[in-house]
Amino acid sequence: MLRALLWPIVISVLVVLSAAFGVDPVRDAATLDVVGEARLDVTAGYLSIAPISSVLDTLTLLTVGQHISVALWVIVLFAAYRIVRARTHDVTVLREIAAAGGLLIAIVIVYAAAAVAPRPMAQITTSDATVLAIDFHAHTKYSHDGRPGWDEEDVRRWHHGAGYDVAYITDHATFEGAERGIAGNPAQAGEGAVLLQGLEAIDRGEHVNILSAGRLYRGITSPDLRDVDDQALALADLIPGTSPVVIETVPGDLSKLSSPVPNTAPAVDAIEIVDGSPRGLSQGRRERARIVRLADSLNLALVAGSDNHGWGRTAPGWTLLRIPEWRGMPTDSLSRRIEAILRNGRRQATRVVERRVADATSPIAVAFAGPAVVWRMLTTLSADERVMWLVWVWGIVLVVRAVRTYRQRPASAA
Repeated sequence: MLRALLWPIVISVLVVLSAAFGVDPVRDAATLDVVGEARLDVTAGYLSIAPISSVLDTLTLLTVGQHISVALWVIVLFAAYRIVRARTHDVTVLREIAAAGGLLIAIVIVYAAAAVAPRPMAQITTSDATVLAIDFHAHTKYSHDGRPGWDEEDVRRWHHGAGYDVAYITDHATFEGAERGIAGNPAQAGEGAVLLQGLEAIDRGEHVNILSAGRLYRGITSPDLRDVDDQALALADLIPGTSPVVIETVPGDLSKLSSPVPNTAPAVDAIEIVDGSPRGLSQGRRERARIVRLADSLNLALVAGSDNHGWGRTAPGWTLLRIPEWRGMPTDSLSRRIEAILRNGRRQATRVVERRVADATSPIAVAFAGPAVVWRMLTTLSADERVMWLVWVWGIVLVVRAVRTYRQRPASAA
């Protein structure tokens, strides 16, 4: 009896104990401080499946190293369980192979659910009506690496669910997704997620996002829209106050930004400190201090990009920008205002808010990612989420016991 209740007791103790070490689920991506003007909210639907929501959100936010480490921890713990179990149960090769296969299938199902399962999203909410949340890096099916069928309205719904007010569609080598998205925009900002146009292209070997490329700025890339035309971009920069805003994306070669050799680094106005791809999350967290130093020394705005290609239901970060009376602006007026603030305000123009996850900045932190990721996830739970965790854990226990009792009744009667 006690052995059967061991796992729910352990989970319950961890859920309750972690409350004493609770932290905000979001923080400033540059300073790691608490963000006073923004909070993470969850819907009733998200709360109703709180354990599933928390686990799948956490998996989506892991770095490459953390994914590997967590998988290894699961495998090692499973192997240890099978070894202990063998002391009291018959062991055969076929049973162990079947158990290992079951574990592999379970891992695949969990990751598939994190990537494609429709579910409610956690969303950012700001307390200041003049502040809007922006994503500067998103993709549609029209990009060569976008999820099949992931159209502009899917992008709009995804960003609305995550609390974004604005999202730039920055596909590779095409404007179709962005143009379709703009055509479906609400008449005025603030009435739904507004989609704006951009382009992800290559400049001196680095991936950059050019805001309003193909809409306000034409001819600044090669004809196939894959590479930046540096001469055309330089000409566009000659007109004060109207130059295109260029954002350095991660992962990337940060040494190029501070290169002492003239004309070898892309001319950028901003740099991502949060990028939602696993490789982007890896570099952004590993080189956070370096990115902030570059932003300070080169006077670059810090921004967040979901880099969402249609997979997952978790936003990694939001760029907060202050624009009085932004609600009610038409599409082009809003895009010009956003880009003017980035172009002129640079480092002081933005604040980036990120989801909080376990540290991944050192080999030791990555090696112990298994328990660290679980603990950090639990410490970010709200009081309501903790209650739902306990309801789910003990609800499962009661259902399992009821099923077992029901199965045993015919045998007892006989």
